[in-house]
Amino acid sequence: MEPPNRPIEIFAPFNEAFELTRKILFQPFDLTKWLVIGFAAWIATFFSGGGYNFRSFGKGDWNWRSYHYHSPISTHHMQPWMIPVILICGLVALGIGIALLWVNSRGRFVFTDCIVRNRAAIAEPWRQYKSEGDRYFAFQLVIMFCSLIVGGAIALLFVMRWQWGDALFPFPLLILLAVMLILIAILVGLVLRFMVPVMYRRRCGTMEAFHDVLALVATYPGEFILFVLFYIVLIVAAAAIGCVAACVTCCVVAIPYVGTVLLLPLVMVLYAFPLCFLRQFGDQYDVWAVVRPTEPPPPPMQDILPPA
Repeated sequence: MEPPNRPIEIFAPFNEAFELTRKILFQPFDLTKWLVIGFAAWIATFFSGGGYNFRSFGKGDWNWRSYHYHSPISTHHMQPWMIPVILICGLVALGIGIALLWVNSRGRFVFTDCIVRNRAAIAEPWRQYKSEGDRYFAFQLVIMFCSLIVGGAIALLFVMRWQWGDALFPFPLLILLAVMLILIAILVGLVLRFMVPVMYRRRCGTMEAFHDVLALVATYPGEFILFVLFYIVLIVAAAAIGCVAACVTCCVVAIPYVGTVLLLPLVMVLYAFPLCFLRQFGDQYDVWAVVRPTEPPPPPMQDILPPA
């Protein structure tokens, strides 16, 4: 891994992402292009919250025991037919979630291609990056199931501690373990974020991209920590803008796809910023290298040598 020729910056890539968004969406403005790229952005971000399709949840009652005097819910109070229905509904929900994850994995490459090539295209990049998208989906699926297993185990330990006061799991130790898992989750999320541009640039597999990005983060920890902190600030600011937009539009931005289209410049800036940040580490990380014209091949030797 060759060191970059210049210091790694944080604010300059954001300015590049802002100017790139302005160029793609407003120079010139094309409504059809906007809607198509908005669809690519929607399928690429609806798992990460970038679509700004807000949902309203009722207030949770955390003091459940103080309002419920009946016996706890158990399988003994359930009708026999309810258990298979619950299992079937759970399997259907799991299948829908897996299908959406697959669409999201392919959509990330589609949206990246729209930004890199400055075009509104869905079908062509969907087919062109089929292999990379499917590999990324399989990798995300493994990460998701591992997260569910580990998270479920930690939640079970908290429940055991709360229910029985098990001294084998001291509460400070559980808190420390939870904090460590959160940090690991942030690291994995960061690596997953940068795996897509690496796979897009090199047309490589997931393990190669994962190891490469992880090594890059380990080599430049300070730069990536600053990136994460600044990106969190951008996410908070974007969430505030999304809330204001929801109030102004009477929650129209809560409609799937519509919210992404209305806030497409914001979504694109947040998505293009990591691409611009990553390209500072060298040509092998520059997604725009796939569209950069190559040098023409040298002329044949007989065209160079003088006649005998």
